[in-house]
Amino acid sequence: MNILAPSLLAADFGHMEKQLLELSEAGVDTVHLDVMDGMFVPNISFGAPVIKYVRKALPDAFLDIHMMVQNPLRYMDDMIKAGGNAITVHYEATEDPKEDLLRIRSAGIRAGIAISPDTPSSVLEDLLYITDMVLVMSVYPGFGNQEIVPSSFEKLKEVKKMVDDSGRSIDIEVDGGITLDNVRSIIRAGANVIVSGSAVFTDNIKQSAGDFLRILKEEESR
Repeated sequence: MNILAPSLLAADFGHMEKQLLELSEAGVDTVHLDVMDGMFVPNISFGAPVIKYVRKALPDAFLDIHMMVQNPLRYMDDMIKAGGNAITVHYEATEDPKEDLLRIRSAGIRAGIAISPDTPSSVLEDLLYITDMVLVMSVYPGFGNQEIVPSSFEKLKEVKKMVDDSGRSIDIEVDGGITLDNVRSIIRAGANVIVSGSAVFTDNIKQSAGDFLRILKEEESR
């Protein structure tokens, strides 16, 4: 199933509730939340209070929390209490990704592992059996409005083959530089969860989100 997960990082925080409701009205039921700590990545974004606000505005939405944070499980309990449905940690930001994934899953939510553009897909081989989702970063983490890294397409194909060979039902998410112009190629390379920020949070959010959802549905039925 193809899923659109708009990135809240691109929202206008002065009109957040209005924009979240516009997403919901367009048919979006998943929101991607980038938590940054100023350590693993240079920027700082938001934490549990904002996630709690999103949960209140969209009580039925699936909240997909992307931890761009060093030693991410320091905040796991806070993220869950705030309403998170899934937590994705970066392979590069934890000393023991296997232990992190096991702890997240033991808390009763979905566990994801993210890899940055310079990290080979081979690091995932020993983690797929405890992973619910793989997040392939198609830009360097920590900044918005970047162009997609060209090697991302080949990496998605590699990850798709690994997931297929595992025999497990694992979502493949991609984050960074995704627009209406390249999303079909991203899906055909292997992704089924599409994170997009500025291409969704436009002057007409309902139309932008609707256009993405239409393409995702068309690609699903190919």
